Amino acid sequence: MQLERLQKIIAHAGFASRREAETMIREGRVTVNGRVVTELGTRADAGSDHIKVDGKLITRAEPHRYILLYKPKEVMTTVEDPQGRRTVIDLVRGVRERIYPVGRLDFHSEGLVLLTNDGDLAFKVSHPKHGSVKTYHVKVRGVPEQRLIEKLERGITIEGKRTLPTEIARMKTTGKADDEGNSWFEVKLREGRTQQIRKMFQVVGHPVSKLKRVAIGPISDPKLTPGVWRELTKQEVKMLATMKDAKPVKRRVSKPPQSRKKTGAASASAAGKRRSTGTRGARRTTRSR
Repeated sequence: MQLERLQKIIAHAGFASRREAETMIREGRVTVNGRVVTELGTRADAGSDHIKVDGKLITRAEPHRYILLYKPKEVMTTVEDPQGRRTVIDLVRGVRERIYPVGRLDFHSEGLVLLTNDGDLAFKVSHPKHGSVKTYHVKVRGVPEQRLIEKLERGITIEGKRTLPTEIARMKTTGKADDEGNSWFEVKLREGRTQQIRKMFQVVGHPVSKLKRVAIGPISDPKLTPGVWRELTKQEVKMLATMKDAKPVKRRVSKPPQSRKKTGAASASAAGKRRSTGTRGARRTTRSR
């Protein structure tokens, strides 16, 4: 007999991620040998115990599948939708295994979504403590001042909870000058709160007009187009499992020309002062002899 935590068994069977399995247990949707279980610490034997989720019997674990999908706009990142809207599952027809999306990407956003039935990997990719970085390209109205971007990077309070530090790099503006038109930013998040990026830029007065996810940890694919998906390679799965993050964003900070001149003048002044001090010291040494 091999006892394991119930949420781990459910995740391995491909019913849901481990986090979602914990929710199912708390909601009383899981039974073990006919008895409803609501305690997260409950252990069971996947080989001998009769475990059901929403009345469906858990059988042996399915082969793991790892799918990278480019989600178009106006598609739900869920398995089902009560309102009958298209979901990411509708876009991956032909996959027999019971896969589910890892994390969220809101209805009006587009970009990369990972779908799998590997509960352990899903937990690792979606949980902030493992350092899974999601990268987004974001278009906002207007040109935010640098002080506002730095404020967002440090973290702000949204709905009573402070956001984790964020990396934000200015990519370009749509106007002829740097301070005209709208702005594109690359944003790197370690957490995935609902519509977090949209809410962040809304707070500083520059609402988001376009948002697309371009990387999940070290995984990206600029060749994928909306509605198209592919299997992850073994190497990509290994990178996600070991969570080797992508290289940090190279920040582009535009400084006014006069600031750079002042810096150069200050350096020259400091160098001159050091030379002057050195000369006076040498003269004093000569006189003491």
